[in-house]
Amino acid sequence: MSKQPDIVRAYERYMKLQRGFSPNTLDAYLHDLQKLLNYLEAEGKHPLEAQIDDLRTFAASLHDIGIGATSQCRILSGVRSFYKFMQMDGFRDDNPTELLESPVLGEHLPEVLSAEEVDMLENSIDLSKWEGQRNRAIIETLFSCGLRVSELTNLTLTNLYLQQNYIRVIGKGSKERLVPISQRAIRELEKWFIDRNLMTIKPSEEDYVFLNRRGSHLTRVMILIMIKKQAELAGIQKTISPHTLRHSFATALLEGGADLRAIQVMLGHETIGTTEIYTHMDMSQLRQQIIHHHPRNIK
Repeated sequence: MSKQPDIVRAYERYMKLQRGFSPNTLDAYLHDLQKLLNYLEAEGKHPLEAQIDDLRTFAASLHDIGIGATSQCRILSGVRSFYKFMQMDGFRDDNPTELLESPVLGEHLPEVLSAEEVDMLENSIDLSKWEGQRNRAIIETLFSCGLRVSELTNLTLTNLYLQQNYIRVIGKGSKERLVPISQRAIRELEKWFIDRNLMTIKPSEEDYVFLNRRGSHLTRVMILIMIKKQAELAGIQKTISPHTLRHSFATALLEGGADLRAIQVMLGHETIGTTEIYTHMDMSQLRQQIIHHHPRNIK
């Protein structure tokens, strides 16, 4: 079996010499191709072994981490070009991308906030109010950890490992994952705990991180209302929800150069089993992805 670097170099020569691509176009094609190669490597697959189901799962993962339909089409076009070349040059007998579909352009995708817009959201909060610091901690935790709103409402004190910069998240299907948390989010949580420690908390609610005035854990609707209100106060025109911060987390990492597989693992995407977290990427790798690529950790 031909080695992957040899195939990529042959493909690069083909694009440069036979197709006459400019240096910028060539770099763009190779950059997009690397997303696929990283994904396949994490799955333990060689490009020569990948089948249509592998490529469809890769395509679905692009959508799940918030890449827009236009960018998805561009990336998949490059994947088709790569496999067409491999078939033409005799590396493969078939072309699995013949049945690979691209997303329909114009479909609605969730809004994404920049780190600056998240700052605007947090700065619009009135810290003189009882719930002010709690709301800052909520927004920062959603953005820094990429949590689903249900994961945030169910977050417990016993699942915080702040000295180790991790939190344990209970996701869909009761699957657990460890997610690195930024120092900024930790600071916001520690400030919230000062207020939280003065509260009268209802029995059986003591372990929940985020509480309402009555000492009960928050609901999804409460957080949705709060974020929409803060967006209005901050002058943010986009239609956002708690899930917007999850997409913003993934997009910020992707744009910062984080590995696609790492983002999928940190999001707890449904197609990734719990054991795969430890099979394909150890937690030190995940932590480094957050430290090096998330804007909250870039000084």
